[in-house]
Amino acid sequence: MDWFTGWLSHMAETFEKCFIRDDRYKLLLGGIGVTCKVALLAAAMGLVIGFLIALCNLSKRKGLNIIGKIYTDVIRGTPSVTQLMIIYFVVFASVHWEKWIIAAIAFSINSGAYVSEIIRAGILSIDKGQTEAGRSLGLSRTQTMVNIVIPQAVKNIFPAMCNEFITLIKETAIVGYVGLVDIQKAGDFIKSATYEAFMPLIATAIIYFIIIKALTIGLGRVEKRLRKSDIR
Repeated sequence: MDWFTGWLSHMAETFEKCFIRDDRYKLLLGGIGVTCKVALLAAAMGLVIGFLIALCNLSKRKGLNIIGKIYTDVIRGTPSVTQLMIIYFVVFASVHWEKWIIAAIAFSINSGAYVSEIIRAGILSIDKGQTEAGRSLGLSRTQTMVNIVIPQAVKNIFPAMCNEFITLIKETAIVGYVGLVDIQKAGDFIKSATYEAFMPLIATAIIYFIIIKALTIGLGRVEKRLRKSDIR
């Protein structure tokens, strides 16, 4: 048991060195805040962008259809880290906005391409008879889409949207490339300051896991409530 006691003592010493000494835990707390801010703003803007691009892809107007397809192909065909650096160092190079806002814009543009395909597939999954029924009742194409098709599509796309949001949170781990101190970057700073790799990396992994697990549980409950309305 001596080896086990010695191991515990070493782990406790390493923990104190990495997180307690010099209040290094505050780096991780600040990183959590940055990650959440970037992910939430990116998700909100990405949803709007995705919806607009989905309408373009579904449009019968050739010009809008071409715009939607080009946007989707370009964004899905290039790495998110490259997009982030182009948005930050090129597009917004002369704009004095906070770094996390620019990062959120970059991620929203990336997420919007994937969200658009999710929404497009969800709308197409609704039987055409629903649209025909709405039009026969005297509703316009827009009214039919808003009042009949989209409410039904939301239930179909919700699980995929949840997965996209969870993926988005994990993708924000690259914001360190533009100087933001998120969870991952905070762990890197602690690792550099203490020359300890195991504890900071495990800590960042655990924090991400807890955030994702909490979101999974919460979004799962929302999905169950949405499904309950189908049982009558």
